[in-house]
Amino acid sequence: SPQVQPFLPQWLAEPRRVQKRIRENLCPVRDVPGIHPRLLKKLQMNGIDSFFPVQAEVIPAILQSAAQGYLLGRGGFRPKDICVSAPTGSGKTLAFVIPIVQVLLDRVVCHIRALVVLPTKELAQQVSKVFNVYTDGTGLKVVLITGQKSFAKEQEMLVQKKVTGYCSLADIVVATPGRLTDHINQTPGFSLTQLRFLVVDEADRMIDDMHQNCLNQIVKAAFQGENHSGSSMLFQRTKPGPLTAASSCSPQIPLQKLLFSATLTQDPEKLQQLDLFQPRLFTSVYSEKNRDGIGTEQSTNNKYTLPEGLSQCYVPCDLNSKPLLLLYFMLKMKFTRVLCFTNSREASHRLFLLVQAFGGITVAEFSSRLTPNERKRTMKEFEQGKIQLLISTDATARGIDVKGVNYVINYDAPQFIRTYIHRVGRTARAGEAGVAFSLVLRIQERRFLRMLRDAGIQDIQKHPVKGNSLKPLVQQYEGALCKLEKTVK
Repeated sequence: SPQVQPFLPQWLAEPRRVQKRIRENLCPVRDVPGIHPRLLKKLQMNGIDSFFPVQAEVIPAILQSAAQGYLLGRGGFRPKDICVSAPTGSGKTLAFVIPIVQVLLDRVVCHIRALVVLPTKELAQQVSKVFNVYTDGTGLKVVLITGQKSFAKEQEMLVQKKVTGYCSLADIVVATPGRLTDHINQTPGFSLTQLRFLVVDEADRMIDDMHQNCLNQIVKAAFQGENHSGSSMLFQRTKPGPLTAASSCSPQIPLQKLLFSATLTQDPEKLQQLDLFQPRLFTSVYSEKNRDGIGTEQSTNNKYTLPEGLSQCYVPCDLNSKPLLLLYFMLKMKFTRVLCFTNSREASHRLFLLVQAFGGITVAEFSSRLTPNERKRTMKEFEQGKIQLLISTDATARGIDVKGVNYVINYDAPQFIRTYIHRVGRTARAGEAGVAFSLVLRIQERRFLRMLRDAGIQDIQKHPVKGNSLKPLVQQYEGALCKLEKTVK
């Protein structure tokens, strides 16, 4: 079989670079094309006469995607999703507030057209404040749902019951995941079928396992064709597919995803879960300065100490070869008592099922899916050597003392140095020897090594594994994948 090439989608490989030096690259507000005079006036009233680089790039991009009115994208095509990776304090909020308010200015009927999801109440409050400033006097309604008010009170703010059915009281909803999910499931008349913008702010934290489910629910709710009373809607949205005569005769409100984050660009796998449509990436990723202007480099002077007996290696690889590498270590290199880390509960479970389907390895998963008793039993069997491979998330393994771990494998490279230290420290305890292997996607390699270097960790060895050594596993692996597909269905 041909060598598997590391595949990086073009939009990630060739992003639109945004100037990092904010102060030297301010852009006068009047020079950014297409902003509504009303909003120009508001900006002026708020003392904003120039945009930061991120704003100057992203605002026109979003406006352009709604240039034909918000029912259609440019030239009648579906608008592209937009990802913005820029450090904290670079003006991301205004970059989506301005265009969203402008696109909704001429709406006639009140429906939820924009939904902004943030990981914490504080962030949500902050963002809704900015929206309030720019919607003031426009008739657009912004509603904040973070669970600070009672559920019933929030319901009253969101929908009103009339003789003819429910009507929305919000055009723009700013929410935290938990409360939002509750309203999707429990609030009659809360409808996202007219949603035009889904903004995921602090996207990296929102994509993690806890909130992924929330994002899935939003998208599901946005594409529900029937409303609750069962009558069909005028704008029935189907999941986007090819443009056909039938699909173009009823106007579809496109749902556009706008992702903002200080650390978004690393992981194509995670971004795949978001099911983005022809995304464009704007990025200005670079070392962040603290508020007081000191580079973060200095703050890592408290260099981490790792166990004496620990050897560290990393394996550059691509997405498709990760499972094969794990099987190779277990079956060909005969690793025993391996603790293997993934970045999410879903990933742990999937990998567990896959290794099980492959066969020949005693494997268990160690995750929040298990009861405390099951965890205890699993741990005991691992310590007794009955289980060779234990697949876990960070959450479950935090701080546990596992006896006799010979190998730690970072199946997913950790994103933070603390996570790395914490994981590899599960082996080589109490003066024993131990080995830590990290499987690092080529796109992550530079960042991963820099992260270790910044923490003063020098002694990690590159340990490439030749594609040829994985070849003998491929056929059986593909069989296991098929088996897995069937069970998942």
